[in-house]
Amino acid sequence: MDADAQRSTSKTRRSTTQKAIAKTFNPATDPPFLNANQAWVDSVFNTLTPEERIAQLIMIPVYSNKDQAHMDSVSRLVTKYKVGGLIFFQGGPVRQAHMTNRLQSESKVPLMVSIDGEWGLAMRLDSTIRFPYQMALGGIEDEQLIYEMGAEIARQCRRLGIHVNFAPVVDVNNNANNPVIGFRSFGEDKYNVTRKAMAYMRGMQDEKVLANAKHFPGHGDTNVDSHYGLPVIHFSKLRLDSLELYPFRQLMKNGLGSLMVAHMNIPVLDNTDSLASTLSKPIVTDLLKKEMGYQGLVFTDALNMDGVAKYYPPGIVDVKALLAGNDMLLNTMDVKTTIQEIKKAIANGEITQEEVDARARKVLAAKQWLGLDKYKPVEIENLVEDLNNPHAKYLNQQLVQASLTLLRNKNNILPIQNIDTLKVAAIAIGTRQETDFQKGLSRYTKVDTFYLQPTASLAELMALKEQLQEYNLVIAGLHRLNLKAGSSNFGISAEMNLFLKDLIRSKPTIVGVFGNVYSLAELESLDKAHAVIAAYQETPETQDLTAQMIFGGIGAKGKLPVTINNFFRIDDGLRTEGGLRFAYTMPEAVGLRSADLAGIDSLVAQAIAEKATPGAQVLVAKDGKVIYHKAFGHHTYDNERPVQVTDLYDLASVTKISTALAAFMKLSGEGRFDVDRTLGEYLPMMEGTNKENLRYRDILTHQAGLKSWIAFWRETVKKNGKFKWDTFKADSSRRFPVKVADNLYIHRKYADKIYKEIAKSPLNEKPGYVYSDLSFILAPLVVENITGEDFETYLKEKIYRPIGATTLTFNPYKYYKSEQIVPTEYEPHFRKQLLHTYVHDEGAAMLGGVSGHAGLFGNSNDVAKLMQLYLQDGKFAGQTYIGGNTVSQFSKCQFCDQGNYRALGFDRPAKPGQQNSNAAPSAPVESFGHSGFTGTYAWVDPVNNLVYVFLSNRVNPTRENPKLSQLNTRTNVLQVVYDAIDKSKLAQRTNP
Repeated sequence: MDADAQRSTSKTRRSTTQKAIAKTFNPATDPPFLNANQAWVDSVFNTLTPEERIAQLIMIPVYSNKDQAHMDSVSRLVTKYKVGGLIFFQGGPVRQAHMTNRLQSESKVPLMVSIDGEWGLAMRLDSTIRFPYQMALGGIEDEQLIYEMGAEIARQCRRLGIHVNFAPVVDVNNNANNPVIGFRSFGEDKYNVTRKAMAYMRGMQDEKVLANAKHFPGHGDTNVDSHYGLPVIHFSKLRLDSLELYPFRQLMKNGLGSLMVAHMNIPVLDNTDSLASTLSKPIVTDLLKKEMGYQGLVFTDALNMDGVAKYYPPGIVDVKALLAGNDMLLNTMDVKTTIQEIKKAIANGEITQEEVDARARKVLAAKQWLGLDKYKPVEIENLVEDLNNPHAKYLNQQLVQASLTLLRNKNNILPIQNIDTLKVAAIAIGTRQETDFQKGLSRYTKVDTFYLQPTASLAELMALKEQLQEYNLVIAGLHRLNLKAGSSNFGISAEMNLFLKDLIRSKPTIVGVFGNVYSLAELESLDKAHAVIAAYQETPETQDLTAQMIFGGIGAKGKLPVTINNFFRIDDGLRTEGGLRFAYTMPEAVGLRSADLAGIDSLVAQAIAEKATPGAQVLVAKDGKVIYHKAFGHHTYDNERPVQVTDLYDLASVTKISTALAAFMKLSGEGRFDVDRTLGEYLPMMEGTNKENLRYRDILTHQAGLKSWIAFWRETVKKNGKFKWDTFKADSSRRFPVKVADNLYIHRKYADKIYKEIAKSPLNEKPGYVYSDLSFILAPLVVENITGEDFETYLKEKIYRPIGATTLTFNPYKYYKSEQIVPTEYEPHFRKQLLHTYVHDEGAAMLGGVSGHAGLFGNSNDVAKLMQLYLQDGKFAGQTYIGGNTVSQFSKCQFCDQGNYRALGFDRPAKPGQQNSNAAPSAPVESFGHSGFTGTYAWVDPVNNLVYVFLSNRVNPTRENPKLSQLNTRTNVLQVVYDAIDKSKLAQRTNP
């Protein structure tokens, strides 16, 4: 028969076979590429020489972090030998994309590109998202999340031109000392492993990326790392069949696209001495392909690993792997020799050209299913942004949150209650740097930080123990633990163990372990801790979310996927409820899109660029979740200190609703303050004055007739600009103890003069609304008269500390470093200096920095907690701090029928259709809040369950700068949020 006739007969045979396959193809059970378009497969196959068909079975390693010489060497292998695929290792996404595009353009047949991305692209590439390790996923009950992760990883792979991801690991890790699998496994229960692996596989393959189950026939119970040696498995076939092979068998029944064979010696399956399963025909061909009937692509594990490479040289090891029955040779290190050796094997009758051709066609079919018949280069523009998309970031948060496993919760210490009764120390064990865990904890209350290195001396241990004596709660994080099992006890030193054991015995201790979950076995007395949290790994997300779980921002729901010891066993995991305090998350958590809030960044950037303010903080919380929290710009225009979200701002008139009004509402809820009673009744010094009968309902709505303000400081200055002798001094003394600014102290009785000046001030000639500071200046005296307590102490002890708003304070110079406090104005007329750490308002300064109209400092996070208390009508973290539905009553419009649209102390939106710069256009009439002269703003919207805080120092360097108000930055930023909410509602109606 001539060559043409042979090809015709062969083509007819193939066509008949493929029709049979297509006819019987079951998408639920068969590898998806079995249904590939055979016309494309035939057309490509028929262009290939015998050597090129062999080359289709070869996949070579590529690194995007190496030099041009490496790139050129890979290029030569692609162009000269026509290899079938690439496996990318370490590097970066943009560099890899450029390399992929070049190599694909040089390849005769589109290359199958693969990666080892068990926890996503970040396993190999920088600038990408790191999803949780599989051990953490094993603790998640919601398998839909794992499906979505698989789908997202696949979308990212496709975006980067990757077609095969060597995941999931389906090894059942029932050996705690396993040096190579361990944290890479879903756990020790074969059913749990199978369910999680199935979800991961389906997610990827539904998005057209080939999943790869590994490491066949099961690498979970080994004590040798096959990267460095050959593990020997002495199990019976019954044990292998019932345990190790179970997940593989189940995935095969459900359409598994590919599989990887491990480098292990398994005498019960092949008793050839020192022969890896990868090179074993009884294992790959007889067991996997014939007995188990697997039709998907079979990959070797990397052929440069010592499990095989130390027994056979490159080229020889490859041909042995092909003879064993593998379809794809991974990490071929000598392409030329490999092709030569395979040709020799064909010539020697060890394998036929038909067998090679069948595998080449199988590879081509997979390529067609993967879309390589319509290959397009990777688009470089926006690549990194696309790979780090908000959906993926939020999904990662969800996965981490669902995995966190609470193993001890003595006396239900978590979530932490009554934080005002606690003095909290947060210790980072294993590092000397502030951790994301400590930062996360400090968002909820004041937390003092300490550190313990693994090599700490006994003297250092004793010194730290002494420092901790004054604390009644310690939260310890274990950091920088070794990832793999070995002789180092995961890096847990005897000193660390001794310290933690003594700490747990001496006081309430919460322990978060940020590392391999098996490390819990190395920590003595851990079972006696008040709380133990397994976080599985150390990432910013695990630390942040563990802190949130401790304080009740989120709940605990993970389950331990392995047994650690008698105290921590498989399926252990206690549940707690979230929502007690703020969760810190993304817009997607409340149904909004991060992209729809991008306008906030633009508006603040515009304000800074136009010098409306040097910097700002913006916080948005919805449904009890902080979905946006950023700092912008610098403290001043001429310094290099960037604004941090933890920095304190002068809140200016936001002080009114945060101090005086907070106290009035609390007292009203207790029946100790009534807005229909008069100023004279609450403040005896006003008896006999024109203020005596002013009703508080009128006072708080600014229609009581009070003057807008009084420039008290002017009474202290002589015509020559110098201070009068009895008002200020440069040094403190018994007569001048009240600090007003640097080198400036006011007379101890000057406050009385201010109060008397208010008392004798005339009322407005005409009735009606006039915004006034005066009653709020008197508010501390009213509160002290009702309670018998100092105004600032009352606020801190009764409201701020219980809700964790610990940065809310007067005179922050007493408590914080100056670099943590944002300066305001350079004031030329009174104090004649840059106002930094001191209140901007002159009147508040002359009162020693404490007033009800101005003087409060704080950061956006703590202002938001107070606003959340208002949003929840006086309730926070399960406690009632303002009773009687008082906030909802105070926040209502009191005299709308008279044209005064203010609430009691709060600002509100104007009449519908009327321009009012104090509220965003879409703010509902039920919303309320206040703005501040220094460029601050706080707003509460009970309709949309929304809290918004904007802090800036627009008065730096001068108050004569109106640009922030002219730009309407504060309300425009809030309008961006309303627009995002509207878009979300529209999307829900469109896609119910």
